[in-house]
Amino acid sequence: MRSPFLKMAVLLGLLSAIGPFAIDMYLPALPAIGQSLGADIGAVQMSLTAFFISLGVGQLLYGPVSDMVGRKPPLYFGLGLFAVASVGCALTNDVDTLIALRFVQGLGAAAGMAIPRAVVRDLHTGTDAARLMSLLMLVFSVSPILAPLAGSAVIALSSWRGVFWAVAVAAVAGIAMMMAQLDETRPAERRVESSLQSALAGYLLLLRDTHYLGLVFIGAFAMAGFFTYLANSSFVLIDHYGLSPTVYSVAFGVNAIAFFATAQLTGPLGERFGLARLAQVGVAACSVVMVAMFAYYAAGGDRLTVLLVLYFIASGCMGLVIPTTSVLALEKHGAIAGTASALLGTMQMLTGAVAMGIVGVFTDGRPLPMVTGMAAGALIAAFLTWKTFGGWRRTTPTMASGA
Repeated sequence: MRSPFLKMAVLLGLLSAIGPFAIDMYLPALPAIGQSLGADIGAVQMSLTAFFISLGVGQLLYGPVSDMVGRKPPLYFGLGLFAVASVGCALTNDVDTLIALRFVQGLGAAAGMAIPRAVVRDLHTGTDAARLMSLLMLVFSVSPILAPLAGSAVIALSSWRGVFWAVAVAAVAGIAMMMAQLDETRPAERRVESSLQSALAGYLLLLRDTHYLGLVFIGAFAMAGFFTYLANSSFVLIDHYGLSPTVYSVAFGVNAIAFFATAQLTGPLGERFGLARLAQVGVAACSVVMVAMFAYYAAGGDRLTVLLVLYFIASGCMGLVIPTTSVLALEKHGAIAGTASALLGTMQMLTGAVAMGIVGVFTDGRPLPMVTGMAAGALIAAFLTWKTFGGWRRTTPTMASGA
């Protein structure tokens, strides 16, 4: 692997991971936050949902702005806003203020979600883009492995407030790293055609592109299952199954290993079978596994091993889906890569937030509501895959090759 290629993947992956790090470090603290602030499960989960909503909506702004002024200035602004909001979260004493500050924090984190994907498209297309995207996912996946463990350690040494001080420091470190290592990939001559009017025209173009929307929502509903797990797993695994925050963090991180391990196969497998075919297989396999998990819990099963093993397999399948659908969605929209990346991220985050909100209405601390939401997301993704690709076997030469 070329050294500059890997260096760029590490840098973009770390920038992308700062926002998710604020989610994953936060998970072991959810029960403690509720106790500390005198809030119920729904209110604490709302602080997570608010973050996801702003993380999605914010990308709609950052994408076009990065097309107009370059990739780096909005990254600086977003990370700075994230750091300031994180300090506010660390100092708050009531759950309503925490929810509001988490919303602002998500607006800042949105820059790190939308812009690195656009940088990938600035630099590469086809299977090279899939390789870079999968390497970015590899670094990105460090977050759900290490962040819950780091969060548990910080909570043990200080309190849940220490989590927010830690992510504020991470954001400042990200700014310093970007200043030193990231060159602008959107030069001035490529920004001439970019304006607010062109951004709106770009969004209208994308919203009329049914193939683009199909790919976006395949990824969105595949990830909706993960978001549902994200919002509910700490209550299910810690309160229902009795795991300690540290053991929960390990169990959560293991799923990320499956995701990033299979994501690294998207480059070579995409060259051999085509990115579209790879996405189809990943979605189909994920759906089968999630339906099996739902059937088990609906029939009255309650073994933690079943949940962990089946979701490990489903996470591996998602590793084939997320990078490939992202690359295919952006493939034909290089001229407005920032805008296309932003809309992709917004749709996926808002879909995840809606899924968390719906499942949250039925949450009772037991596995079945969570598993139902996860399985529903996988089945919707399977239906959209069938519609987008015209069945499970038909692909156009472009989609099949990813070129």
